[in-house]
Amino acid sequence: MSSKVVLKAKGKSTKGSKPSDDNSTSKLLKEWSTWTIKKAKVITHYGFIPLIIIIGMNSDPKPSISQLLSPV
Repeated sequence: MSSKVVLKAKGKSTKGSKPSDDNSTSKLLKEWSTWTIKKAKVITHYGFIPLIIIIGMNSDPKPSISQLLSPV
């Protein structure tokens, strides 16, 4: 008794056809845009509060850092 292993490919099968330039270009564009959005989220997450403090320090009248960070 022999068992046969069948492997199925996920997604669309492209038997006998080469990947087109449009497909690879769109895939690269999607990967690049996903990478860019992820990096932008991290930069925004860690850079927002320091940006607000810097803007507050450069405003008139010039507050001290303790005045900026205190809730009163």
